[in-house]
Amino acid sequence: MKFLIVEDDPDCQKLLQVYVSTYAELHTADNGREAVRAYTDSLDAGEPFKLICMDIMMPGMDGHEALAAIRRLETDRGLARHQWVKVIMTTALKDSDHAKKAFFNESCEAYLVKPIKKQALVKWLEQLGVAFAHTDL
Repeated sequence: MKFLIVEDDPDCQKLLQVYVSTYAELHTADNGREAVRAYTDSLDAGEPFKLICMDIMMPGMDGHEALAAIRRLETDRGLARHQWVKVIMTTALKDSDHAKKAFFNESCEAYLVKPIKKQALVKWLEQLGVAFAHTDL
């Protein structure tokens, strides 16, 4: 199983890697453009990511734009909704407008506000069916 972590802050990226490294093969991207490219490449290789953790605020193409592009790609390729990659949006922003946009416009599955707590992230991984319960939390 493969996960993609999309985060422009190196410290946040490393923390997420530590949190989820036991669950999947990890790949990283520093911005939205890299994320769309990595997801496209994974589809082309027939080994799509099962989960993307995507920061919202990034330079260039932000998380909202990247997720919208990923959803268009999935639709254009004829993927049924149950085949879409699971996406957890992450942000330092605490306003509800970003959460609503992520859920309703781009169809993310979860939204976490930084600082990300390991228990909250792992709970979402389990609920999304991309991880199994561990007792080491």
